[in-house]
Amino acid sequence: MRYIARRLFFYAVAAFVALTVNFFIPRAIPGNAVEAIMSKYPNLQPGAEKALEAMLGVGHPGSIWHQYWQYLGDVVHFNFGTDLIQFPAKVSTILAAALPWTIVLVGVSTVIAFFLGTALGILAGWRNGGWSDNSLAPLMFLQSLPYFFLALVLIDVFAIKLGWLPAGQGFDGSVTTPGWSLSFISNAAQHAILPALTIVVTNVAGWMLTMRNVMITTVSEDYVLAAQAKGLANRRVVITYAARNAILPQLSGFANALGFVVSGAIVMEIVFAYPGIGQWLINAVSSNDYPLMQAIFLVITFAVLLANLLVDLVYIAVDPRARTRSTR
Repeated sequence: MRYIARRLFFYAVAAFVALTVNFFIPRAIPGNAVEAIMSKYPNLQPGAEKALEAMLGVGHPGSIWHQYWQYLGDVVHFNFGTDLIQFPAKVSTILAAALPWTIVLVGVSTVIAFFLGTALGILAGWRNGGWSDNSLAPLMFLQSLPYFFLALVLIDVFAIKLGWLPAGQGFDGSVTTPGWSLSFISNAAQHAILPALTIVVTNVAGWMLTMRNVMITTVSEDYVLAAQAKGLANRRVVITYAARNAILPQLSGFANALGFVVSGAIVMEIVFAYPGIGQWLINAVSSNDYPLMQAIFLVITFAVLLANLLVDLVYIAVDPRARTRSTR
């Protein structure tokens, strides 16, 4: 429990620092959100500037600490301000609409790539230099394959030439109305196949290579050799002794990957014109949309912290040494 308390304290401090940095950095950039809106809508009356300052929470530099405490209160209530691209839409509304697309697509694809790559890495590393290792070796080149290149190839083959799958977008708006109906879910799933395949194919080799290298080191450890000498079944030795210890470093990378799920696969979303959070992040940066940028960066930061906290808890459950340290 002491170990968990220390980790919770660390993540609480990290979250507070992230909140503070997320507040001050956009305000250190020349200009502000009010000026951006005034330049975007030149027909606004001069008196509208004061109203916009009140709406967006910016104003005289002397009120910076008042803005800071107001900002913390707004974050607690999930109020991220007014968006500049879709003014006067709320940022929280945009996030609520975009996040499910990204979490479902990128999250599911990341989990599939992790488990598939880890399983292949265990298979290749257990018999290093054997037929399984040699047969899986050609997959390693996929690690250096760019997102956008594979995405364009898949679109050209399966969407344009064969016509089996949609080339882009999250759903066919001319045919399907967004909702939880079976027709919409089916249509959205068809549109997600190519983006998901892009993520899985370009990520599985990395997980496989990492797990293979750690497995090669682990299988030469004394406790694995002792288990084999006792005549235990290969399946038990691989899963209980070798893979269980080899997977621990893999979990750290998986935590970061899960944390960055909410940021989306930006290049992939651009190529497929997918309505995820990555597309909105690019639009926010190119349009100086500070409220949306702040909200997205904050969501990404908290997602990474939460994912790492969950992996710390998994470490305690999987690694007996971590349980021993936690009781000291």
